[in-house]
Amino acid sequence: MKNLTQDPKIYLLPNLMTAGNLFCGFAATIRILEGALLQSSDPEAAAALFHMAVWFILGACIFDVLDGRLARLGGQDSAFGREFDSLADIISFGLAPALMVYRIVLIDFPRAGWIVAFIYLLCGGLRLARFNCISANKTPGVPVSTDFRGFPIPAAAGVIASLTLFMLWWFGEREHDIGRWKWVLPPLMVFLSFMMFSGFKYPSFKGISWRTTRSVPRFLIIAVLLIVTLLNYEWMPAVLFLSYLLYGFVRPWVSKSWQREIEEEIGEEPTAADSEDEEPAPGQ
Repeated sequence: MKNLTQDPKIYLLPNLMTAGNLFCGFAATIRILEGALLQSSDPEAAAALFHMAVWFILGACIFDVLDGRLARLGGQDSAFGREFDSLADIISFGLAPALMVYRIVLIDFPRAGWIVAFIYLLCGGLRLARFNCISANKTPGVPVSTDFRGFPIPAAAGVIASLTLFMLWWFGEREHDIGRWKWVLPPLMVFLSFMMFSGFKYPSFKGISWRTTRSVPRFLIIAVLLIVTLLNYEWMPAVLFLSYLLYGFVRPWVSKSWQREIEEEIGEEPTAADSEDEEPAPGQ
């Protein structure tokens, strides 16, 4: 009989990436709290700390992508990794963005601000819990869709963080303040809360791995896109995250041939380890 009290296996590399995700979420939360203490006495220093928090949230997105890729590459999906990833995600992509928007904007309206920030955090937590339940109940050996149903929470946090980064660069480069543009963030947070439980389908791109092959022209396009993103890090992340968000709206009207061109996943077939409600990179 299987020992139900046996400690679960912890695969090193994927869970180190998840630990990096959790560290970035923790660091972002600390920077936001430090900025809150300085917000009235030294607004410029507080803005710099909020700026650092944005970078930590974006860093968590990178770690979140890497942990799932490493897990699927080595066939190291595990229940422990899935639970650990969800716990890290609720900090990095739920608590940290909600707290940041609350301190930057919603603090001026304490009651309504609490409600808006909590709705986002609640929807993120419910989405992660739903994913864990579906993953635990899936039938081994039965292929399932690899599409996301609803907007994934790491991408939602990426939209908030990257758009904040863009506004700090474009509107607040000298004053270190985005001024009235900060009012874009609360309705965006409510909208993203709805999108996390919407019926819109988003491609997961889980088939893209270290073994994925591409033709030379496609490789060059991807390389140029990465270079442009690195050279224009102030605004390109916002373009990429917003493009992904908008794609869910236009996808039903995009022809199947165009969808294959955009979403083609060469070199790895979807497996039963993938779930339609899986976040971009939990799969450990």
